[in-house]
Order: sequence, then structure tokens, then C-alpha cells
Amino acid sequence: MPDPSPSTGAHAPTTDNRRVVAVLGPGGVGGLLAALLSRAGHRVVCIAGDETARTLRQSGIRVRSGQFGDFTAAVEADTVLRTPVDLCVMSVKHTSLDAALDRVPPHLLADGVVLPLLNGVEHIEMLRARHGARQVVPAVIRVESTRTAPGVVEHGSPFVEIDLAGGQERLAPLAAALTAAGVTTRVLPDEHAVLWAKLAFLAPFALLTTRYRVPIGDIRSERHEELAALVEETAAVSRACGGPGDAAQLLARFGTFPPDSKSSMQRDAEAGRPLELDAIGGAVLRAAERHGIDAPLLKRLVTEVAAD
Repeated sequence: MPDPSPSTGAHAPTTDNRRVVAVLGPGGVGGLLAALLSRAGHRVVCIAGDETARTLRQSGIRVRSGQFGDFTAAVEADTVLRTPVDLCVMSVKHTSLDAALDRVPPHLLADGVVLPLLNGVEHIEMLRARHGARQVVPAVIRVESTRTAPGVVEHGSPFVEIDLAGGQERLAPLAAALTAAGVTTRVLPDEHAVLWAKLAFLAPFALLTTRYRVPIGDIRSERHEELAALVEETAAVSRACGGPGDAAQLLARFGTFPPDSKSSMQRDAEAGRPLELDAIGGAVLRAAERHGIDAPLLKRLVTEVAAD
């Protein structure tokens, strides 16, 4: 039986400055966004398991951040969504998405925006089938943020950036609300460009750091040729799917990361958690096969990571 929660009740009226926001999965990314949105004055309802929901109701979300400082934000919390919302941020891992969706009944999101901030590209069509094409806004987030305990978030990157895909007129108010909360947000017209700009970079980062169990600095110095070859393959797939495909530009981005940077997939492997291998490497591999692109290194790494 789900815990009772202060989220129960009628849909509170919203203004231009105050929204009712659900955050499905208040971990490193979702917890940071929930705290920032709450601090900016929005009503935030976090949807999570029993222990996490109980902790958030009692203690709020504690954030430690070089960019935003250290602060605690009060949020509501429940194990299921019970009230309509203006915005539902979906920030769970792909590996738990199906189970998590049972916590957010579609009719409570019917008049709001569904904002999935998951890795990969294939979840968009599944969410559109469930919630409707207009409700779901394709998006990506760039941030390093980790949940160190229920309700405790360590924000490590000096930025939080979200790209939304869709019409400027429709999405401008959402972008403005996120930016006002501290999240640098852009609205771009092409969802394929938005989604593949991240995935073409993320797949080499995740696969190589996880396969060899070292941070990106070691990959750059010890496996540079392999990194360059894998970037060439993912860039070719991205181009075929309507995304950016400049391999040199992608490769240059790896040089901007601190040498001790680890991918989230690598951290999951170290912690013994399920890997988002299928959503990241598997999605690129399936796209390569659909477009007749040869990607032998990608295929080998996906197979080897799966076997570890």
C-alpha cells in the first residue's frame, strides 16, 4: 500500500511563475532538478520508493554543489502520483523505466508536459504511445550529479544544461522556468539532432570506460586510437539518423573532460547495479544495422561489456 502523502489533493492553480512538477526518480539528476525547482518556488512532488519518499518528506533534498552552493529544499513525496501536474520530469534509469511508469497514471499527465531525461533515443516513441505525441518533449541533459544517499545529491559539474526539441513558441515558457531555476535551457527544432548529439558522444564514453574500468583520461592516453575509431563509427550512425556527425568535433569534446571523469555506466558497473547497455550501446548498434553501417568495434564492445 503506498504511503499517504501531502501530494494528495486537487490540482493547485498555477501561475506563470509557479508550476506543479512531478519528478519521477529523484536520484542524482532528478533530485538536483527537484531541489532547484522547489527553491525557485514551484510545487514539487517526488515519486519514488517507500524509503526514499519517506526520507524526502522528512528531510527534503540536500544539495552540495560548487555552482549552486549547499542548500536543502523542501519537497512533497509519494510512491505514486495522485494529482494532475503541469510538468513530469522522468529521470529514472532505462533499466527501471517500465516499473517506474506504473507510478505515474497517464490521465494525471494529460494536461501537462512529459519531460524524459533518459539516456538513449528509443524511449521517446514508447512514451509517446503511452502519453501522446504532444505531451512528450524530447530532451537531453548534460550534468554530473550523483545521489550519495536518499535525499542527498552531490552536484559535481559547473553546469546543468538541458536541450528541448520542438517549437520555440510552445516550449519557451518551460525553457524560461528551467533557466530561472538555474538550468541553462535551449529550445532546438530537430529532435534527432538533440538526441543524437548526446548519444553519439555518450556511447563511446560509456562503453570504453566501462569495458576497461578506467576514467576517460586513461582512455585518452592509452586507447586513443580505439576511442577515435569508435567515435568515427558512432558519428556515422548519428549522421544516418539525422544527428550531428563531425567525428573530429566529437573527439575534441573528450579532451575537455577532467581526466578522472567516469561515465554513469562505469559507476553503475562498479556499484553492481544494472547497466544501461541496451539503451546506449544497443540503441546505436540497432540504428547502425537499420542503416547498413558497419560498426565492428561498437559491436565488439557491446558484446564484451554484456559478458563482464
